[in-house]
Amino acid sequence: MLVVAALVPDSALLVPGAGGSADPVAGLREAALRAVGEVVASGVRSVVVVAPGVVDRVVAGIVRTTLGAAGIPDALLGWPVVEVQVDGVGSDGPSVPGVVALHLLVRAGWTGAVRMVEVTPERGARDLAALGSALVEPEPTGLVVVGSGSGRHGPDAPLADDPRAPDHDARVLADLADAGPAARARLADDDPALADALAVRGWAPWQVLVGAAGDVPVRARTLATSADLGAQHAVLLWDAR
Repeated sequence: MLVVAALVPDSALLVPGAGGSADPVAGLREAALRAVGEVVASGVRSVVVVAPGVVDRVVAGIVRTTLGAAGIPDALLGWPVVEVQVDGVGSDGPSVPGVVALHLLVRAGWTGAVRMVEVTPERGARDLAALGSALVEPEPTGLVVVGSGSGRHGPDAPLADDPRAPDHDARVLADLADAGPAARARLADDDPALADALAVRGWAPWQVLVGAAGDVPVRARTLATSADLGAQHAVLLWDAR
C-alpha cells in the first residue's frame, strides 16, 4: 500500500557542490529534502526509489553515492559519499538520478535499506503502472520518485528549445498537483512520443507512481517548481495517509 511519495527532480545539481561554486537549485534542494523527509517520517519500513534509466532494471547491492558517472569528483560534493544497502536481485550500479535520490534519503535521516528500480518509456504505461502496484505490496511503502519535465524550455535550455514544452509541462504539473482520479487518468494517457520528443525524464517514473497509487485517495502538495535553467523541475508530495 502506498503511504506517501516524494516527487523530486532528476538533476545532479540537487547535491551541493555538483554545480561548482554556483548553486542555482538551492530552493529545489530544500523542498526536495522536505518531501523526502516526509517519507522518512511516515514510519514506513519499506522505501522504494523509482528513477529514469537507460534500460529497465532492478538495482541492488552496496551502492556508493558517488556522482563520478556524471563527471563530478567526490571531493567537490558538499554531502559525503556513503554506502547504502539496496535490496533486490541485481548487480548494476544506479544511474545519476538514483544516486541523487539516495543522497536525499540519507540527508533526510533514512538509515535502512532501500529498493530501487530504473524505468524507461519503452516499457509502456500499462506495464509501468502494474510495476508500481507491485512495488507497494504487501506492506505500507514510501516512494521517492525521481523525474523532471521537458529540458527544452527557451534558449537557455540544455536541449534545443521546443515551443510545445510549456503547454505540455503545465498540463502534467497541474495533474501531478491534483492527483485525483481524473488527473491520474490523464497522466496515464500522456503521449509518450511527445514526452520523449520533449526530453521529459519523468514520464516513466510518473506512470509507476500512478500505478502505485491505484484507487487510493491522495492529497497532493506542490512544494517547489522552477524552469529557470531551461528545464522544468518540480517537487511535490503525494500523501495517502
